[in-house]
Amino acid sequence: MNNQPGQENPRRHEPQAGQDFQRKLVEGLLNPRCYPHPPKKVRLIETHISWVLLAGRYAYKIKKSLDLGFLDYRSLASRRHYCEEEVRLNRRLAPQIYLDTVPIGGGSSQTPAPGLLPALEYAVLMRRFPFSRQLDKLAAQNRLAPQQIDNLAMVLARFHASLPADTSASGFGSAGLVQSAMSQALDRLETLLADSAEEAGIARLRHASDTEYAHCKDHIERRRAQGFVRECHGDLHLGNIVLLDGQPVPFDGIEFDPALRWIDVASEIAFPAMDLMHYQRPDLAFRFLNAYLEETGDYGGASLLPFYTAYRATVRAMVSATRGTQPGLARRTRKKMCMDCLNLIALAERCLNRRQPALIITHGLPGSGKTTFSQAALERLQAIRIRSDVERKRLHGLSPMARSNPLADNLYSADVTQRTFAHLHGLARGLLDGGIPVIVDAAFLRRDERELFQRLADERRIPFVIASMKTSIGTMRERIAQRQARSDDASEADLTVLELLRNKQEKLSSQERACTIEFDNEDDVRAGSIQAWESLNRRLAAS
Repeated sequence: MNNQPGQENPRRHEPQAGQDFQRKLVEGLLNPRCYPHPPKKVRLIETHISWVLLAGRYAYKIKKSLDLGFLDYRSLASRRHYCEEEVRLNRRLAPQIYLDTVPIGGGSSQTPAPGLLPALEYAVLMRRFPFSRQLDKLAAQNRLAPQQIDNLAMVLARFHASLPADTSASGFGSAGLVQSAMSQALDRLETLLADSAEEAGIARLRHASDTEYAHCKDHIERRRAQGFVRECHGDLHLGNIVLLDGQPVPFDGIEFDPALRWIDVASEIAFPAMDLMHYQRPDLAFRFLNAYLEETGDYGGASLLPFYTAYRATVRAMVSATRGTQPGLARRTRKKMCMDCLNLIALAERCLNRRQPALIITHGLPGSGKTTFSQAALERLQAIRIRSDVERKRLHGLSPMARSNPLADNLYSADVTQRTFAHLHGLARGLLDGGIPVIVDAAFLRRDERELFQRLADERRIPFVIASMKTSIGTMRERIAQRQARSDDASEADLTVLELLRNKQEKLSSQERACTIEFDNEDDVRAGSIQAWESLNRRLAAS
C-alpha cells in the first residue's frame, strides 16, 4: 500500500466537495476489489462524525466534512491533520490497532481506492478487533474479571507516568475550564430534557456540582501547578477499551480538541470508575481506583474523584440524551437512551453527595490475612486503602512490586517504621478531609501506632474501627511461605520478620477492644464471618 500523502485537490475545500462527494467516495469503497487486500465483503458503519469501512482484517475510518463547533473537518487538510493526530495519540496505548494514515484516490474514471494518488480523502487505517471484547459489552454481561480490572489500572498508571506535564500557557485543566465544561453539559441537558421532574433533578445536580466545585477549586489549581495535567486519552469509557490477548487496550482517544485530553490524570481515571458504577459494579470501580492509586501513589487526586466522576456521568448523560433525540431511532433504542440519561444524572448526584468518612485500621501479624481482608473491605465499602507494605517501599524509592531485602535494607527498623506510620497518617488525613472512607492496611502491633490513628478519627468525629485478624501461627507461616514462592504481592515480610514482629507486638487494651471487630481468618481469609461484616457495617453507619 502506498502511504505517501500525495497532493491535495484544492477543489476539496469547495462546498460541493463536502459530504455529498464523500458519500459517493464511500459508496465506491464498498467494492471489495478496490482494496490492496481484497476482503470477501465490506461493511459500513456510520457515526455522526465518521464513516468506518470494515474490510476483512482492517478498518478504514474517514472523517466527515462538517463543522460541529467543537470540531471542524470541512477541509481536506484538516481531515488529514486529524487523521494523523488520531494515529499519533492512539498509538501510545494501542499500536497494534492504529496502523497509519492512508490517502484515498481515484478520479472520475477510476474506482476510489486506498493508496491511490492524488489524494481525494484520507483515512485512519486500523486493525480490526471483535466488538464482543469491548469492556462495555463484557460489563453488560457481567463478565468482567478482577484481574482485567487490575491490568487496566496498571496500563493507565504506566501510561500516565510516561506523559510530560503541561507547561504551556493554555490553561488546560484549570479550575475555570473544568467548571465551564460541567456547566455546559448541564446547560445542554436542560435544553434536551423538558420534563419538570427531570429539570428538578438537573437543578439539584447543578447545586451539588457548584458546592463540590467550591470545595475543590483550589485543589484543582494546585494539581495543575504540580504537573498532573497531561495529554491523556480523554474519552476513557468502557466502550473505548478492548481486551486483546487478555490485556485491556484503550483506543479511540480524543484527537479533535486538546482541551478534552490535556486533563488532570484524576479526571481520566474517574471515567472508567464512573462507567463501572453505571454498570452496577461499584466493587470493581473501587478495585480499579485502589489498584491505580497503589501503583502511582497519587492519593492527592482521590479527593477530586467525587467531582470528576460526577462530571463524567453528566457528560455521558448529555450524550445519551442527544442520541435519544436523533431521528430514525427505534422506539426501544430511544427508550434505552432516555433511561441511561436519567440513571447517569442520578449517578452524578450520588457521586456529589459527600459521604460520611470513616477510618478502619487492620491489626495482625504478617500472613494473618490483613491485605486480603482489606481488599474485600474496600470493594464492599467503597473505600480507599493505604498499605504500609507499599508506602514503606515508596519512601525508599521502590515500586510496590520491587524486590528487596527487608532486614538488610533496614525496611523494618524503628526509624523507618515510625516514618512509614507518619506518612500513612498524612495520607489518611488528606483522604478523610476529602470525605472518603479510608482503610489503613498495616500490622498496627504497637499501641502508640493505633492511638495515633484513633485520635485522627476522634478529632474528626468519625467512626473508627480496628479490624483484628485472628489466625494461628502455623497458618501465618504457611501463607508467608506460599506468598514468597508466588512473589506476587508487595509484602516481603518473611518468616524472620514474622518472628521479629511477633516478639514486639503489644496487646489491644480494653479501651481498644471496645472499637475492635475480630475477623477469624483461619480458613477463609476473604470472607471472615457474616456476623463480623454485619458488625462492621453497623459501626460505620453510626455517626
